Amino acid sequence: MSVANRLDLTLRLVQGSGTLSVSELSERLGVSEMTVRRDLNALERQGLVRRVHGGAVATRQREEGGGFAAREEWQTATKDRLGAAVAAMVGPGSRVLLDAGTTTVHVAEHLAERAPLTVAVLSLQTATVLADRPGIELIVVGGLSRPGERSLVGPLALRTLESLSFDCFVMSIGGVHAERGWSEFSLDDAAVKQAGLAQSARTVTVADATKLGVRAFSQVAPLGAVDHFVTDAAAADPQTHPNGPSTLQALRESGVGIHLA
Repeated sequence: MSVANRLDLTLRLVQGSGTLSVSELSERLGVSEMTVRRDLNALERQGLVRRVHGGAVATRQREEGGGFAAREEWQTATKDRLGAAVAAMVGPGSRVLLDAGTTTVHVAEHLAERAPLTVAVLSLQTATVLADRPGIELIVVGGLSRPGERSLVGPLALRTLESLSFDCFVMSIGGVHAERGWSEFSLDDAAVKQAGLAQSARTVTVADATKLGVRAFSQVAPLGAVDHFVTDAAAADPQTHPNGPSTLQALRESGVGIHLA
């Protein structure tokens, strides 16, 4: 796993839990405690976590842009490749619900090439990408914008989703685990994803390989609740992602189509 991948996942794990020990992070990431300490020190220098005895706690920096803004430049090439692969699975004329997240911003860029489409978005970033694009009928789902993440959540977002139906839900995810299924770091994000799943004929989940084998805070759905999973080819490499192959196999056994980009 590259340093950027580990920093991304370490930041999300600490922010999702509020506080985590070095030993817990070592177990979840499959790396040594020395590596975890080094990564936590790097994140602390950026003001994204605060080191405490034996671990780290989330800082208020998240509320000031330390979430999405800190991650959006990491793994850019990989996420763009994933975005192109997901967009290729969406047929012109579809009604698409596009989730929040750094990867789905790249999906949005490539969806613009699949017009005409009706696209409902769950984040301010993807709304900006798709605004004024020819052939894109853009719906911005109402709701509360989560500081730092700029995802749209809360009762208003849920009511809006319950009144609509979609051909395809492009869902980002915080973690996918062979036994725990799909999970997220925020209760609010998990609730919105559950509503999206319920209102969509087909769900394509997209995430980079660092999310495989991860158990985030709030369960979204069992593995078989989605139709396709798009991730990078490194997920199949046990040297870089020890939990990757077993998680992919569990997904296949649950009837999920696997697409390595």
